[in-house]
Amino acid sequence: MPAPDAAKPTWMPHQPADRILSTLKTRGALGIPDIAKVLNVTVEAVRQQMAKLEAEGLVDAESRPIGRGRPTQIWRLTGEGHKRFPDTHAEMTVQMISAVISVFGEKGMDQLITAREDAMRASYTQAMRGARSLKTRLARLAEIRSREGYMAEFRPEDEQGQGNGWLFIENHCPICTAAQACSGFCRSELQLFDEVLGPEVTVSRVEHVLAGARRCAYRVVPKPGALPADE
Repeated sequence: MPAPDAAKPTWMPHQPADRILSTLKTRGALGIPDIAKVLNVTVEAVRQQMAKLEAEGLVDAESRPIGRGRPTQIWRLTGEGHKRFPDTHAEMTVQMISAVISVFGEKGMDQLITAREDAMRASYTQAMRGARSLKTRLARLAEIRSREGYMAEFRPEDEQGQGNGWLFIENHCPICTAAQACSGFCRSELQLFDEVLGPEVTVSRVEHVLAGARRCAYRVVPKPGALPADE
């Protein structure tokens, strides 16, 4: 299984406006020159698209002081902008969760979450076969999670690459509505990551959408001498 580029999200749309929305989703608030640099297009091209996106209510801007010069405009997604990304578990899912809890109680809901977790574990474990290094495992996990809509990526925790820890990042949560209704989904996924990445690593959540962050992020650290650095 080929490993995706660790420095970029696996998923990237092709329409200019959607590429800008994706950039703001994965990288957070940015100025127009920064967006242009990421997308390798002109500042004027980005400015034209931003005017359209702002008119549609998908982005807005705030002024931030930069040194002694004039404040710069920093652009970010609005609530409507975030809604442009898929949520595969919306109102009907919340209703189903409420119905399950009402009929079967919290124990019944936990059993359903466990069944989902078991199915995911089998799929993820299959994807990890033959992956000896942590980097390869993270690449495969990012690939499968991106296919599921999480816009996943990973990168060294230390930007200079001097440390041995990694950040596994999910820029979008397609089950956010369901997770808000039942926190067991998030608890289950953290445990799943810990298991499929192997007993040689420690996984901890350091950013959480449900806690107000713009994304979910996990710190993944190998235990000393447990895994090869690369393959």
